[in-house]
Amino acid sequence: MDKLRQLNDRIIRRVNVNLDEFDFDTEGYVNNSLEHDKMLKFYAFYGITSQHPIYFHFKNSNIAGSYFLGQCFVSRSAIYKSDVRGDELKRKGDTIRYKTDVPLIEDERITIRDSLLYKTLVHSNSHNLESPEEFSIQNTISAHYVNIHGTTLQGCFLGPFATVDQMNLHSCIVGEFSYVQAGELFHRKIDPGTVWIRSEHFEFKYKFKKNILEHFVGVNSSHQPRGLIYDFVKEREQDYEKLFDVMNLEPIDVPVNSAVSRYAVVKGKKRIGENVLVAQRAFLENATMGDGSNAQENTYIINSTLSGNCITAHGGKIIHADIGFETFVGFNSFLNGKAHAPIDIGEGCIVMPHTIIDPDGPIKIPSEHLIWGFILSQEDVKNNTIAFDDLAEARDTLVIGKMVFSGKGSVFIDVFRKRIGQILLANGALFDKGEKRGHAQDDQNISFNIIQPYTTGKLKGLYPSIRINP
Repeated sequence: MDKLRQLNDRIIRRVNVNLDEFDFDTEGYVNNSLEHDKMLKFYAFYGITSQHPIYFHFKNSNIAGSYFLGQCFVSRSAIYKSDVRGDELKRKGDTIRYKTDVPLIEDERITIRDSLLYKTLVHSNSHNLESPEEFSIQNTISAHYVNIHGTTLQGCFLGPFATVDQMNLHSCIVGEFSYVQAGELFHRKIDPGTVWIRSEHFEFKYKFKKNILEHFVGVNSSHQPRGLIYDFVKEREQDYEKLFDVMNLEPIDVPVNSAVSRYAVVKGKKRIGENVLVAQRAFLENATMGDGSNAQENTYIINSTLSGNCITAHGGKIIHADIGFETFVGFNSFLNGKAHAPIDIGEGCIVMPHTIIDPDGPIKIPSEHLIWGFILSQEDVKNNTIAFDDLAEARDTLVIGKMVFSGKGSVFIDVFRKRIGQILLANGALFDKGEKRGHAQDDQNISFNIIQPYTTGKLKGLYPSIRINP
């Protein structure tokens, strides 16, 4: 496995050079994460549909257990049990708006070089105006269950359960369980448990208390994850591995305009409505998915009901909960209801990314509310929610508990609602009579092709260099 070890060493050195100013060494994380025997065990697979341009090019890499869709180029990288989902990449002829319309001269492509992605989700399209045809991740390490959503990265380390959303980062460290959507950042270190959204019109910021965060998502001296959320995911990991052990599975009976991935876990009683998308590596157990709802990658819907047009963003976890119509549950949120302490969220709510609700009794949150932070009891609701009507009145600075909002609340709400509408449209939730197709319809006839690594010889552990064109 000399070549595989050389690959890991190259990635460590490339990333360390970019993070030298922070005196941050990634070697411990890499060596304690990657078990070389497992990198031989799992096949990689890529999806082909008639709806997405095809281009796959892999060389000098290990891509064990990973899934690719859309146009992807991977070089000198280790991508382990990750999902690189390019079904929303921009197309040739599309335009981006920057003072004037800038047309794309070719299809956008995801390009990953000299990087390690470990159980990571890559999705959406690049928001880097300087390279609109390339969604690039270079010299970067992402730890367990990170979301890289429309974000280009150069020389970064992303801690476990972090999310970087629609932005560009250069030589940055993002701490565990942090969510950042802040435009462009250079040489910044984001503290663990930070939820930060910044635009020219508003800023939202919240930071978890250290003792609370470490109970749910902590890291040891080698930046390996621990805590309640990690244990929750780890306990269910074998259910996913069983899907890789069988080549052909009986398809799940769902409406003709809905899609449940062959690589999703579905257990117990279930009801799948019309125009529903259940992505690969989603986990459903005793779940009701109302019409137009979705469960994206690394989401868990357990003993819960989603009323309809509900969005569960990448990594969201919903347990023993009733979610009202057209409610958004953000990235890596943990709604950990229990049989004796269920969660009831009203219609049209927005659960901010990386929200934790871990009740010791029933929790009820009214309709049309913004929800954030840490909620343990009904008493905590008043310091971690606000009605949209009240937020819309904000013009300057608003402080509620540990949350600080500045700017125009009405613009914040409008931006979020617009994004929710775009997600529903892209996921096919609004499909009707042949119009407004989305992923729920396009992913029904996807075919999966697998590739395996060399298991012997000097290239042991690497995958064959392969290029697939239309």
